[in-house]
Amino acid sequence: MSPARAVTYAPTMTEHLTARRKDAHLDLAATGDVEPAGNSALFECVHLLHCALPELAVEDVDLSVPFMGRTLSAPLLITGMTGGTERAAKVNRELASLADAYGLAFGVGSQRAMAERPECTATFAVRDVAPRVALLGNIGLQQAAQMGVDGVRRLAEAIGADGMAVHLNVAQELTQPEGDRDFRGGLPILEALVKAFGDRLLVKETGCGVSGEVARMLASVGVRAVDVSGLGGTSWVKVEQLRAQGLQADVGQDFVGWGIPTAAAVASVRRAVGPELTVVAAGGVRTGLDVAKSLALGANLGGMALPLFRAQQEGGRAGAEAALVRILTSLRHALVLTGSRSVAELQKKPRVITGELKDWLAAA
Repeated sequence: MSPARAVTYAPTMTEHLTARRKDAHLDLAATGDVEPAGNSALFECVHLLHCALPELAVEDVDLSVPFMGRTLSAPLLITGMTGGTERAAKVNRELASLADAYGLAFGVGSQRAMAERPECTATFAVRDVAPRVALLGNIGLQQAAQMGVDGVRRLAEAIGADGMAVHLNVAQELTQPEGDRDFRGGLPILEALVKAFGDRLLVKETGCGVSGEVARMLASVGVRAVDVSGLGGTSWVKVEQLRAQGLQADVGQDFVGWGIPTAAAVASVRRAVGPELTVVAAGGVRTGLDVAKSLALGANLGGMALPLFRAQQEGGRAGAEAALVRILTSLRHALVLTGSRSVAELQKKPRVITGELKDWLAAA
């Protein structure tokens, strides 16, 4: 896709409701209780076998994986968070430049604000600071249906994206005061988008997970990449519940623990569709060891947002870099400790499943 053209963002006096909502989301994600204590990604139920005699040096470990037509230096996607405001632009540019420097993938937040207000395109444009990064655009399924394939393609081309993420967020929309209520016709638009983007289309959840059954539905229309984005990390239902009032807030509280835990989603999706689907494990992935466990369950790469966003909010790009270095170091150590020279080798290593995750997989 064509590289993005530099645009200068000048916010209007009265920002659109969508843009204002994005800054509210950032405030809540930075300081609010958006990770309900009772929610778990269930990585504590995944145990990798220790290799006391790995016969390899740390520098022997090769973390590289293919993704969206590029080769990543490590199997990690900084997942889409934000865009549409001046504050969001700073977050996107700092984290995208970091992803570029470390050879990772990066996704922008929902480009709905950009579709509604083209003047805020610059808040999503990161190519000038991240020329080599594997970049994903982002739009909701309902918005994709409204704007059509050509509209979605224009969003991707405007920021020079390598691929496009289409997010599924039914639970969030139901809790959001101004959210969608009609979720019909999703598969046909996804099938049309697959024809336009091929394997550069990623379908992602937003914190409630993807089941094996849904993965089969997606695969049936040609989708070849899925981000399970399961329960256990940021609850966008909780984010919207904190914004809502009255009945909307009360009902939203009932569903802050709704979803499929990330570890269960990864294992179920891989079992349902086999090796052909690229699977991203996001949702409560907080450490390099979590990434390693995701890979052992069948993911191709891990995805995370909140730990790096909060580190960036507290310490700028340097703070985010320190957090990222720790994550990548932990991941590399996990491969050494399992005697794995590569991601492919780790995926073949035995792992032990216990507790609640074992119950999820027995029922799935």
